[in-house]
Amino acid sequence: MNNTRNCPKCNTPVETYRNPFPTVDAVIQVADADGKGPGVVLIERSNPPHGWALPGGFVDYGESCEQAAVREMKEETNLDVVLTGLLGVYSDPARDPRFHTMSVVYLAEARDISRLRAGDDAGKARVFALDDLPPLAFDHGRILEDYRKHLKASGEQE
Repeated sequence: MNNTRNCPKCNTPVETYRNPFPTVDAVIQVADADGKGPGVVLIERSNPPHGWALPGGFVDYGESCEQAAVREMKEETNLDVVLTGLLGVYSDPARDPRFHTMSVVYLAEARDISRLRAGDDAGKARVFALDDLPPLAFDHGRILEDYRKHLKASGEQE
């Protein structure tokens, strides 16, 4: 969608564009969540919209999506992660109730899961078994369903 506004220097009409905000999320994979099978790291959001979510956030200007994912994981979970793959790109205009975002979602592994701590705008951070997830914010239920399909297709989960 585009609009026009006047240039602040010469007052000539210029076209402006409204684009989605680029974000990243990561599915931090945990081999076994307290004996309940494969798990993932989730954070409980301190800011609206509230709820449990995959750790993630906005891509900063001058930063690659990969750099943003590693940075956001450290800020929200205190984990140093290795990105192991790309799960997908999610861009439904209604995925975030605040505004149109598009998220590049990575698969990641923590170097040391014992360092898991909530940080930044996360009130809590913990590992959940894939079969025992809390209600999720945004479209993260869909993302984790795609993750389950990925595990099944790769033979990592039967």
